[in-house]
Amino acid sequence: MGRSRRTIPEELLLLALDPATGTTAQPQSLDLGLAGAQLVELALAGRIAPDGDRIAVVMPRPTGDPTLDSALELLRRRGSPVRAVHWIGGPRLGLRQTYLTHLERCGMVHAVAGQMCGVLPTTRYQATDTAISREIRARLDSAIRTGVPPDPRTAALAALAHAVGLGKHLYPGNEGRSSRSRLRDLIRHDPMGGLVAHAVMDVQNGVAAQPRRAPAAAGSGTGGHGGGSGRRTSVRGGAAAGQQASQGAPVMARAGAS
Repeated sequence: MGRSRRTIPEELLLLALDPATGTTAQPQSLDLGLAGAQLVELALAGRIAPDGDRIAVVMPRPTGDPTLDSALELLRRRGSPVRAVHWIGGPRLGLRQTYLTHLERCGMVHAVAGQMCGVLPTTRYQATDTAISREIRARLDSAIRTGVPPDPRTAALAALAHAVGLGKHLYPGNEGRSSRSRLRDLIRHDPMGGLVAHAVMDVQNGVAAQPRRAPAAAGSGTGGHGGGSGRRTSVRGGAAAGQQASQGAPVMARAGAS
């Protein structure tokens, strides 16, 4: 997998960065979204595919992206397809910080050291090139404004942005209500993105989704299943224990990164 293209986790994080404060919007749900974005990116790379409401490895060959490859290896070790809701709801140690550090290393953000209450060290992140964030945002705006089905990557990004609650950050107030509604509607344009977005929302709601049926007509993009979600049992804590903890992320995110 080449590095000429930004990955969906990177773009989701750039969307969430507040240029005024240097912190990320929706920090708790954003962690879930980043885990889900990894699944979509791996699906786009042909490494995994949906199997009902589960994720199956179809090609274990590394992508060349260390963070994605760590997730791919953990999925491969499971041996059998894993439910998306259990994977996303499992512990992930420092995933957001891993991506912030990566964006800093790539020169897309720079770290700004500070203090909280004059005592606790903090680190905030500012975009070094706002044109990148504007380009990402423009893709979402275009899909919302024109109603033309977006490409699979943009559709998945929109689905995840809605799932983690970035709608109010991107399109605030009453004037943004219709845009938030259209952002939600973009979920249907990418089945894999829809599956993952629903799993993210299921985890936030504290429930596990019932298996989803395949749509009658195949969607564009990564393939998969993105139907409505039934709800039945509570997510078991530790259902995917340790699956993200070994992704090579720092042990603790630096204060203020959220």
